[in-house]
Amino acid sequence: MNAPATPAPISRREQLSDEVAAHLRAAIMSGTLPPGTFVRLDETAARLGVSITPVREALRTLRGEGMVQLEPHRGHVVAPFTRDDIADIFWLQTTIATEISASAATRITEDGIDELSRLTDALAEAVGAGDVESIAMAEFSFHRAFNRSAGRIKLAWFLLHAARYLPPNLYAADPSWGADAVANHRQLVAALRRRDVDEVVRLTRSQFADGARRLTRRLDELGLWT
Repeated sequence: MNAPATPAPISRREQLSDEVAAHLRAAIMSGTLPPGTFVRLDETAARLGVSITPVREALRTLRGEGMVQLEPHRGHVVAPFTRDDIADIFWLQTTIATEISASAATRITEDGIDELSRLTDALAEAVGAGDVESIAMAEFSFHRAFNRSAGRIKLAWFLLHAARYLPPNLYAADPSWGADAVANHRQLVAALRRRDVDEVVRLTRSQFADGARRLTRRLDELGLWT
């Protein structure tokens, strides 16, 4: 029997392409690049400090996701989307996340709960300092640890990919969101210590509902739907 092939290492070009795609995805979802905006290869490459190649590959990825369209002889343009698209994205994330949270509530160890408490403290410190990048990273670290504690590896992978459509810095830059996130996480940790599955699921669902309201309100204020 042949030995399984060793996966090829991720090239720097692939990594750059993913980073550019993430940047453009967040800009589109936050309304910074509204529908109808042309994404120019050379301008985008210069702004991000990369060559044209990873930008071209990133746009190919976003075309596959339906986020941009290629207009012949004109280039890539941001595709239209609606409130229903936002609702669908959050419905998918909420459905997966609540399933994960129910498992986490019964499977997480005391050490795991202590780690979530420490990560909540780190989030609170970042929020207090108003450091947007640190807030976004602390929030990501909390959810990564929480999702891993459930032992639902495939579901966690699907949730990670669905979460790509959230513009993290839009939330991290909002002081009221930061305060609410810290409060939610502290309540979640307390519910995990009690092994209160229903409360853990409720708190998980409420955080996603809040995220949907904030993003929809932001896009409303920008007049995106008109």
